[in-house]
Parts: sequence; C-alpha cells; structure tokens
Amino acid sequence: MSIVLKVGNQKFTAAEVIKLLGDYQILPQLCSEIVIDQAIADIESSAEEEQLAYQQFCERHQLTNEAAMDQWCKQQKLQSENVPKLAVRRLKLEKFKKETWAHQIESYFLKRKSQLDRVLYSLIRTQDPGIAQELYFRIQEEESSFADLARKYSQGAESQTGGLIGPTEINTPHPKISQMLAASKSGQIWPPTRVGEWYIIVRLEKYLPAQLDEAMRQKLLNELFKNWLNEQVKNALDSSDEEEE
Repeated sequence: MSIVLKVGNQKFTAAEVIKLLGDYQILPQLCSEIVIDQAIADIESSAEEEQLAYQQFCERHQLTNEAAMDQWCKQQKLQSENVPKLAVRRLKLEKFKKETWAHQIESYFLKRKSQLDRVLYSLIRTQDPGIAQELYFRIQEEESSFADLARKYSQGAESQTGGLIGPTEINTPHPKISQMLAASKSGQIWPPTRVGEWYIIVRLEKYLPAQLDEAMRQKLLNELFKNWLNEQVKNALDSSDEEEE
C-alpha cells in the first residue's frame, strides 16, 4: 500500500489518514470545505469583484505590507500566491449564499424573531435562599441599589458589572431566566427563584426588539447556510459509512 503521509518516523496510508481524520474529528471539517467547493464551482465573478475582494481580505487581516503578508502566510502555512484564491473563494461563497437564500430572509426573520429579540437585564445569584430573600427586600425597599448588592453578593461573573448582563439574545440565558424576561416589563424585578443550584433575582432593564437591518440579514443568511452545510456534511458522512458496510 502506498504511503501518502509521513510524520516523524511514522508513515501512513490513505486509509489510515482517513481513519485519523475521523478519530480526531477533522473529517467533518474537510467534508465541509469540499461541499463548499462543489457549491461555488459554477459561481462567476468579474475581475473587478475579485480585486475588491482581495483588497477587503487584506484589510480584514491587516495585511498592509509585504512583511505582514509573509508573517500571516507563515502562521497559516500558506504560500502568498494562494491568498488571492482565498479571497475569491470567500467572494463566491457570499454570492452563493445570497443566490440561494436571500429571498427567504424576510420570512425566516419573522419565524425567528421571538428568539432574536435582545434583552438587557440585571442578575443576582446566590446559593443561600435566606440571603436571596434579604437582598430582594432591600432592593424592594430601596435600601440598597441592585448594582451595589450584585457587586457585593452575586456569586457569578455578573458581580463585576453590578449584575448587568447584555444586551444578549433572549434565548441565550438559562431557559427559566428567558421565560421570566419574556414575561417582564422594563424595570420589573422578580422575587428569588430557584434555577438549578442557584437562587436568582432578575430585573429586566430594557427589551430590544430585533430589527431586520443589514447586520441581521447577514446573520440570518449565515445561519441558513450553516444549517444547509451541516445537513450536507451529515448526509455525506452517513453515505460513506453505508458504503463501508
């Protein structure tokens, strides 16, 4: 059997390399890149588009001079002549996404909107129910501010920000907290509630409805593409397993 890879004193056949790719969870990534290459094979781009894509690629990675380019290529294990190819590949991939899913963005946004809305909220968490109840009463009676008590008593990273978290998509927190926030009005504070090992006090500061702006369009476009790509990779790997059997 022919050797296709040598690392140190070890030599590997093609079959052994494929097995290693699977063992180290690299095969799905390789499969993803192949699927992308197949998808964009027929996507056309002009010389002007490719030149602009290359310029933007260099700006994004701060490849402003030859030294920076050489250093980046060395880190990425690339030849500098392959950089324009990467830029064009990215260009064609973005074109593929738009050609395939741009017409679905509005309806997909409406379907996902309740999960895309963002919240800014304050949180105190402690494992002591007695302390949680005492802190809640102190906030209710305005004896102390939420922020001061969070800094002093909250046992999570939020203590560093006076309990303030976000803005974050409403489905990001623990499901119980998300439910509480979704049912809240701005400024509403919830009494101590058991969530896992914690007793939490939550106050909604601000509700920020999702807007279908350019950034959101790109986010949803990427999401639709990722869903499609994951399905393609799964099908490809499942087919490979069936053929081996």
